[in-house]
Amino acid sequence: MLSADIKNKYELVVGLEVHAQLLTQSKMYTSDSTEFGNLPNTHISVITLGHPGTLPKVNRKAVEYAIKMGLACNSEITRTNIFARKNYFYPDLPKGYQITQDKGPICVGGEVPVTLSDGTKKSITLTRIHMEEDAGKSMHLAGEVDTLVDFNRAGVPLIEIVSEPDIRSSEEAYAYLVEIKKLVRYLDICDGNMEEGSLRCDANISVRIRGAKEYGKKVEVKNMNSFRNVARAIEHEFERQIELAEAGIEIVSETRTFDATTGTTASMRTKEDLNDYRYFPEPDLSPVIVSEEWLESVKVSMPSLPRELHRKFVDSFGLPEYDAGVLTDSKEIALYFEELCGLTTNYKAASNWMMGPVKSYLNELTLHISDFPIQPKRLADLIALIDEGKVSFSVASQKIYPVMLEDSSRSPLEIAQSLNLIQESDEESIRPIVESVLAENEAKVAEYRSGKKGLMGMFMGQVMKKSQGKADPKVATKILTELLEN
Repeated sequence: MLSADIKNKYELVVGLEVHAQLLTQSKMYTSDSTEFGNLPNTHISVITLGHPGTLPKVNRKAVEYAIKMGLACNSEITRTNIFARKNYFYPDLPKGYQITQDKGPICVGGEVPVTLSDGTKKSITLTRIHMEEDAGKSMHLAGEVDTLVDFNRAGVPLIEIVSEPDIRSSEEAYAYLVEIKKLVRYLDICDGNMEEGSLRCDANISVRIRGAKEYGKKVEVKNMNSFRNVARAIEHEFERQIELAEAGIEIVSETRTFDATTGTTASMRTKEDLNDYRYFPEPDLSPVIVSEEWLESVKVSMPSLPRELHRKFVDSFGLPEYDAGVLTDSKEIALYFEELCGLTTNYKAASNWMMGPVKSYLNELTLHISDFPIQPKRLADLIALIDEGKVSFSVASQKIYPVMLEDSSRSPLEIAQSLNLIQESDEESIRPIVESVLAENEAKVAEYRSGKKGLMGMFMGQVMKKSQGKADPKVATKILTELLEN
């Protein structure tokens, strides 16, 4: 275990390459289906397999999705897009090359803002976002000696989001990946499912003496199937590379794999000084021209982004940063909340309901907000019922809300009336109940008046019990205070 002093001597430098599988119905250069989970090698054709005489054709929707991601990251959109063949041999690459973009990515530059746990804000700069196709999948089945290959994934459209080496901690890397996942989901261009491989990440990691200008030799780490494992791999590599540097051992520029069980990395292959791949222009694809009209039509179709909604929830609705962060974590939750706030002006109460009873219900039953039975209008009516003093929050959440979940067609007021839950806020009807409670507890009244002010809660409990929960707490508290203090 390295000491803090030795660790502080070095600076971590990380750049991430994120592959996002696009949610198109057909592949990048052919009409083969992209559906996940079907039998192996059922979504392939002569074009996917690169048979002689076949010609690829660019998927227009994939180009639009790439442009959307670029606009969301404030990237510059390349108007004339050309493609290249990235040549390398691997069993899951049916053509022997991958059609990608080399020197002219569709999106240049840009940034992804992140917020760390201590509230620090930072923008991670992007180098590029480019379009390419996915490879197939090598499979090692139990009991099989040979490696099997499923080409269903081959040709599925991807965007590769490449960051500058701006990341200085595993926490920053984690926050960056969370924002990328949030963005692709808000844009509806990728489901962000790392378990199914639709979002994958490689990390380029190096260390240097703190304050140094030159970067150290970078190590690429692959095979990480969760954001947490990306963070763990970065933390391990940071320590491993420092140990090598402290021992005077040269750090080798190589590709390493991460073992989630041990939390360590192991060498896969060393990198040459030159690029591992050989790029050639793709002769079978004409340049794709992004016209002004096309670009404008994509801009018009852009949804509200998480940072825009976060700003709206804080600035316009007056919510704390924490609430806004929780509510914008999911696009669907954010949109439900936004609709709810169009129906009530008690934005904080709306936030409390979303983060409390609503999320608890969804989490308990592992449901999506689209499966939530209560429409925003009904929830707004329930909030209004509380604001008008007709029911307390506890009555609303414990007695009315459960009925609404079972029968969403009934209004909160209708349910409250049918269950005789409407609060009594008339002083004349509550005063006798309060007087009765105090008469029954003369000893406690004396204790209260001698300084035990904490007994107020006990008195309130008795009042609520006698009134069967129907006494307005504000009115009851006012009368209790008046009678106890006099």
